[in-house]
Amino acid sequence: MIRRREFLLLAPALGALAKPTQRTVAITIDDLPRGGDWPTASTPTELLKLNRDFLAPFRRSKIPLTGFVNAGRMDLAPPQLDQLLRLWLLAGAELGNHTHTHPDLNNTPLETYVADIVRCHQALARVTKPRYFRHPFLHAGPDEAKRQGLERFLAGQGYRVAPVTLDNSDYMFAALYGHAAAKHDQAAASQIRAAYLPYLDSIFAFFEERSVEVFGREIPQILLLHVSLLNAHALPEILAMIERRGYRIDPLEAVLADPVYQSRDAYYGPSGFSWIHRWSRTMGLPNRGEPAEPEFIRTAFERL
Repeated sequence: MIRRREFLLLAPALGALAKPTQRTVAITIDDLPRGGDWPTASTPTELLKLNRDFLAPFRRSKIPLTGFVNAGRMDLAPPQLDQLLRLWLLAGAELGNHTHTHPDLNNTPLETYVADIVRCHQALARVTKPRYFRHPFLHAGPDEAKRQGLERFLAGQGYRVAPVTLDNSDYMFAALYGHAAAKHDQAAASQIRAAYLPYLDSIFAFFEERSVEVFGREIPQILLLHVSLLNAHALPEILAMIERRGYRIDPLEAVLADPVYQSRDAYYGPSGFSWIHRWSRTMGLPNRGEPAEPEFIRTAFERL
């Protein structure tokens, strides 16, 4: 754990070591079997195709990834869900628990929320043994009692929370892209996709710099994306951007082995954001907001 005073004393010396010889990132995917880009891919057959297309570059290049499952999100029958999840396992992915129905801890009683985790665990146990949990909306607890109650439950079940450092608004772009695709509006889809990659690139640049400000070095990062038609189409470009920025893609387990992931996180409250922000708040450092989405994306998303 690095405290604010220790950071201030060490920062000048650590600054010279800030640039790593090898950047590393874990890719994590939320909201399996699909994110909020309705009205695309809603039948079991369409969902299988979306997930096959999404996984193709990972499977082809043997890229490690971790998928976080909402087992009840699309109301699939158990055999249909199991078939879809096995696609991920065959692609070399690890599967984690993201709750059964994606409830918001901020406005859900803890007992109800915990029961939803258990339902997802039971579904996952048919095909794998999950060891990671990720909070929907990255909401880890609106108050200290609720956060600690959930942490005790997760620890008792053998779950480790999977943090996110490269948080972003890919869901906004994906929702708009899905609607454009459903309307066969190629011009709108192309405009959304053209804005998406530079936005993600700016997110990487921001959190690389912010990690140096908070820890005196660039840290192994954890990227959050969602299963969506947009990401299924854009993944080759996303992976090329990650490579261009000098990253090796590692399994989540390897990234979490870095000591930075033992840093104290004392944040509780209604917001969901990057763990780099949580750690910086815990250290008492000044806040910095990450790059915003393009105005036309934010405005169009709000209209939805």
